[in-house]
Amino acid sequence: MTMRVKEVADLVGISVRTLHHYDEIGLLTPEETTEAGYRLYSDENLSTLQQILFFKELGFPLKKIQEMITSSSFNREEALILQRKMLLEKRNRLDQMISTIEKTIQHTRGEIEMSNKEKFEGFDFSYNPYEKEARERWGDQAVDTSNAKIESMSKKEQNDLANQMNIVYKNLAALRHTNPGSSNAQAAIEEWFQLLNQFGNYSLEAFKGLGQMYVDDERFTKNIDQFGEGLANFMCDAMEIYADQHKE
Repeated sequence: MTMRVKEVADLVGISVRTLHHYDEIGLLTPEETTEAGYRLYSDENLSTLQQILFFKELGFPLKKIQEMITSSSFNREEALILQRKMLLEKRNRLDQMISTIEKTIQHTRGEIEMSNKEKFEGFDFSYNPYEKEARERWGDQAVDTSNAKIESMSKKEQNDLANQMNIVYKNLAALRHTNPGSSNAQAAIEEWFQLLNQFGNYSLEAFKGLGQMYVDDERFTKNIDQFGEGLANFMCDAMEIYADQHKE
């Protein structure tokens, strides 16, 4: 039994556009595409989609998911066991954070005393999936340079940098319905390139790759699209055009 893309989207709770994107990047190819252009998904496709969504929930980028599920050594049962373990760990950490919130509410009401250490139970910033992926794409030196520059900044400088980034995002969001190759869009994306290089060392190729990550990794897409729906796609296109136009 096969299902059309709209039926799969409704069943799973994701957009048709997402399924089209998965097909375009080779992550989830439907069992069949009819002469009329309809994508038809098999039960095997749905099992693969389940794997993709489990890994996405655990914070894996699409490129890494594709590498894993297409590997000759990939075993679905082993993956499910690993995913269960990771989700249990995630649940335990979330339970701890919920407990911290509940205690903080009581503390705010004056019902209990709470130590400074207790206020931060459940938080864990020891692992940064974005940093790991950046290291894999562009090497340790670029990431270490970025981290060192940011860490050397004062709190005021870090806040100023965050404000500058928000301004650029808002400017780009206002242009997101225009041609990404237009002079206004390219001027705005150049500001983004220059700003990134204030605390990093992004080549044109790395800049282009970063833009692609904005659409490949839905964590980035979600964060960027807070400034305006479709901004991540617009920035990806504009960054690619900028990189290609400025190559020597």
